[in-house]
Amino acid sequence: METNPKLGKQVKRLPGGSSEEDHIEASDLRNEILLPGLPNHLAHRCLSSVHPTLLYRVCRSWRRLIYSPSFPPFFTLYALVSQPQPHMNQESNNNYFFCLDPLSSTWQHLPSPPMESPVRLLHRHPSFLSRKLSIQSVTVSDHLVLVAASNDQFQPALACPLVFRPLTKQWFFGPQISVPRRWCATGSVGSRVFVASGVGIHYRGDVARSMEEWDLRKDSKEWKWESKAGFKDGRFSREAIEAVGYGGKLCMVNVKGNAIKEGALYDVETDQWEEMPQGMVAGWNGPVAAMDESTMYVIDEADGALSQYDGEKDRWDVLLVSDLLKGAEQIAAARGRACVVCANGGRIAVVDVVTRPVKVWVVQPPPLLQVVALHILPRMTRQME
Repeated sequence: METNPKLGKQVKRLPGGSSEEDHIEASDLRNEILLPGLPNHLAHRCLSSVHPTLLYRVCRSWRRLIYSPSFPPFFTLYALVSQPQPHMNQESNNNYFFCLDPLSSTWQHLPSPPMESPVRLLHRHPSFLSRKLSIQSVTVSDHLVLVAASNDQFQPALACPLVFRPLTKQWFFGPQISVPRRWCATGSVGSRVFVASGVGIHYRGDVARSMEEWDLRKDSKEWKWESKAGFKDGRFSREAIEAVGYGGKLCMVNVKGNAIKEGALYDVETDQWEEMPQGMVAGWNGPVAAMDESTMYVIDEADGALSQYDGEKDRWDVLLVSDLLKGAEQIAAARGRACVVCANGGRIAVVDVVTRPVKVWVVQPPPLLQVVALHILPRMTRQME
């Protein structure tokens, strides 16, 4: 994922969440000459090996090509954002999904979910200004999956997960969860989404100890949530928990921040729970994410230290300490980048964890909005009308 440090100063919002250049006639692209002297199918193969940043700057036909469904998709940021502070007479459903186009340096709205009555997701409420209500989402198989949230009545907002597929710009619903819930543990391993513990309309001990799995890879006719081995108690139902997929296991702790916490590991293949290694839980002092489910990173929200977990030695090794990472709230990691939500959602810090020394820069959120959650996914295919 290529990201420019000076991104995020403009928002393009047109019907369907696309820009003017999104609305391309398919016949126009077919009739354009991509490389003089070569048939377009051969030119396409040649241009597909060139980084899209270079193609974008050359000409309009190449710019159209990189957003077409046939061009290899580049990865970019997707953000759930909200208005900073609701007023007493304001609607509570002021949450939006945006995608950052790193080539044109603009944030763009995602298409609206096709629903008769919109899902109302409560993140802030004018009666509880100091408290944020969680909206839980995960990335699985290049899909954005919205799993759990609260509605206007402070009840679970989603009976089914709401899924967005960037390559087709389509929203759809997953299978109904046995008990809609919030304040749960959510995560993914491979093509499987997991929901554990949580609270439904009312607290129930069996729900607080439960664990369910949905495999997105299966045919949609076979989609269902399957019960898995549950927790020994309900300690993971106190707040929203990010379950991090790492080495074929889900890793989670029951409390955020630097407080004393309890950790747990769930082995996806054996359907068994394990104790979290002492070194892992001891260094879990902030938001955690795994890159390709093989390398795990944590941000210490107090001192802004980015650390990488060493599974063999059961310790966290510090890669970088930066004031830009202080107050980290959430982290997404993929394609050699760790993208961190900081400053109460007012700043996105991007860390290149591949280069040495490690580099960090800032991406500004959409104007007048605060970031709730970040994901790294393929860019959206632009509509061919």
